[in-house]
Amino acid sequence: MSREGQADMEYENIDRKKKMQYILNMRPVLNKEALFSDGTQEYRSPLEPKAGDQVTIRFRTQKNNVDSVYLVSEDMRREMTLCETDNGFDYYSTQITMGEDIFRYYFEIQYGCVTCYYNNEGVTVKREPRMDFEIYPGFDTPDWARGAVMYQIFVDRFLNGDPTNDVVSGEYCYIGDNSVQVEQWNKPPAAMGVREFYGGDIQGIMNKLDYLQDLGVEVIYLNPVFVSPSNHKYDCQDYDYVDPHYGKIVADCDEGILLNGDRDNSHAYKYIRRVTDKRNLKASNELFSKFVAEVHRRGMKVILDGVFNHCGSFNKWMDRERIYENQEGYPKGAYISADSPYRHFFDFKDPDKWPYNPTYDGWWTHDTLPKLNYEESRELYDYILHVGQKWVSPPYNVDGWRLDVAADLGHSNEFNHQFWKDFRKAVKTANPDAIILAEHYGNPEGWLQGDEWDTVMNYDAFMEPVTWFLTGMEKHSDEYREDLYGNSEAFIGAMKNHMRALHMSALQTAMNELSNHDHSRFLTRTNKKVGRVSSLGPEAASQDVNPAVMREAVAIQMTWPGAPTVYYGDEAGQCGFTDPDNRRTYPWGREDYQMLDFHRVMIRIHKSYEILKNGSVGFLWNEYQGLSYARFSRDEQIIVILNNSQEERQAEIKLWHCGISRMEDAVLKRILVSDKDGFTEEPCEYTAAAGILRVSLPAYGVMILHHKK
Repeated sequence: MSREGQADMEYENIDRKKKMQYILNMRPVLNKEALFSDGTQEYRSPLEPKAGDQVTIRFRTQKNNVDSVYLVSEDMRREMTLCETDNGFDYYSTQITMGEDIFRYYFEIQYGCVTCYYNNEGVTVKREPRMDFEIYPGFDTPDWARGAVMYQIFVDRFLNGDPTNDVVSGEYCYIGDNSVQVEQWNKPPAAMGVREFYGGDIQGIMNKLDYLQDLGVEVIYLNPVFVSPSNHKYDCQDYDYVDPHYGKIVADCDEGILLNGDRDNSHAYKYIRRVTDKRNLKASNELFSKFVAEVHRRGMKVILDGVFNHCGSFNKWMDRERIYENQEGYPKGAYISADSPYRHFFDFKDPDKWPYNPTYDGWWTHDTLPKLNYEESRELYDYILHVGQKWVSPPYNVDGWRLDVAADLGHSNEFNHQFWKDFRKAVKTANPDAIILAEHYGNPEGWLQGDEWDTVMNYDAFMEPVTWFLTGMEKHSDEYREDLYGNSEAFIGAMKNHMRALHMSALQTAMNELSNHDHSRFLTRTNKKVGRVSSLGPEAASQDVNPAVMREAVAIQMTWPGAPTVYYGDEAGQCGFTDPDNRRTYPWGREDYQMLDFHRVMIRIHKSYEILKNGSVGFLWNEYQGLSYARFSRDEQIIVILNNSQEERQAEIKLWHCGISRMEDAVLKRILVSDKDGFTEEPCEYTAAAGILRVSLPAYGVMILHHKK
């Protein structure tokens, strides 16, 4: 090559470098906020694939903003195809064939010399594998449970519909003292109120089905209803029958007989006659069957509480209180006879002393709650599987189980998992559309693989973050933390972390509660009083409460992914510290009608917008005591904005990355706003210019906006 030719080539190379530098300087930076995917139908379909199904996975970027997107799993790195451009976004997609195993994946985004990743954590340059997306082949959850509005009832405290089945004072002795019939409906429960009975029953719930239907309830979740001596009934006496004190007493007797040497124990005999007489038990089951049928006729569902980790010392299998001894049709209990067919249903610790005052394994050492010994009795194992099937089958046809302390069952983690696998098979065989929903604290991933539980009571990814953020209180009112009060960063971090453990099917059906029978009422938490009824007294539970903060919480509850679950009385402004004060009666005739109306409106909003059941969720704006998030699809958005401070504030919120166009002004319609004085549905319009909304927020306020193409 001549010297002249070589010089020309060098000149061309220099020119090319200059051109490349010019292009790089003009190219827009990577828009990380536009990168998005999740497990909703819009970004992964089908939502619940089976092995062998073709699954389409999608990813969103800003238009013309990245060079390439890859879908990456353990043994695959596949470039995705740009398949569509819409509203300023590019959508990439690819397909996989679902195998038998869990499919874990993330996205790799190439932008010039920059590489970043996207998973449940969002955009990251240092990926954490535990935050990757997951697909569980064959994981089916009932469609009816997605976003369903649930209502939890502690039966004894809801409504007394049949006074003839009431527990009477002195009817029997329980944990060292006599049963008490409470005559004043509005009396707060005693500190040791486990043996107090207010008379609520199945008939009372039936009498209020119009009320529940008008409220918008879709699923009724009942605390335990089976035969039991306590008012909470987490110490089951007989899994085969509804307690006659909740059902029907058609055969009664006040005559005393010889009972364990006491000829005058007529009250104890009354209890024995009521809960062992098959006529009462049969009539109670028949009433329950009619109740479920009427609930179904109204288009609602029923979930029962299954307490299978332990039973009660009154249980006919144990019979420590000798209730069933010598009763016709009942074999000897394990506490009484070496020949009992139930001998291995329990783990007796000192068989050499037995049958004289033996000790046995009790849940949390409580001898009134003997732990069931599944490992030593296949008969017990099969019987509880039968119970699981029985109540979801005709003639009862309940729609699923809430499983009490489900992770505690058995004596080993391996056994626990095997039992719930078998329980799921049994229940789903009898009723494929039944839900299996577990009480669980901590990471539930091990039980949410598609072959055990469907979902959980959502403490970690709902109740706790919402409570800390809005009130600074622990869910029992046992602690106040200034560092978490109003801390929106902590709220977002907790939600992202714990929602990851609930893949989309479990998340959309998770029970999102603000209060329940185990924790203080949310409205009480708004007063920031640390303590319990034993130290503060019942009056303190309703002092200095802030209903506006409660309305903020309800707005989150009704717009967050999952099944919003109202604890009876919360909608009426009921207060209470933790157990037993949280189990006060429904305040019939003393309702907070503003709170009740707010619940009714928010439930209607939740049910009116399908996007609140199956849409994506994304955070838009946050500051101290301030938060905004969206529930969105490509064509529709619900925007929720909260100001949890006592002062009015201004907020500037980017809306474009939840799908609202930056190319033209977008008009959003306000569907509700709440403040410290109340709430209104009065319509109002707001304009977002270039995808940014500027809005004034009232003190202790929440605003909900809607936009649709």
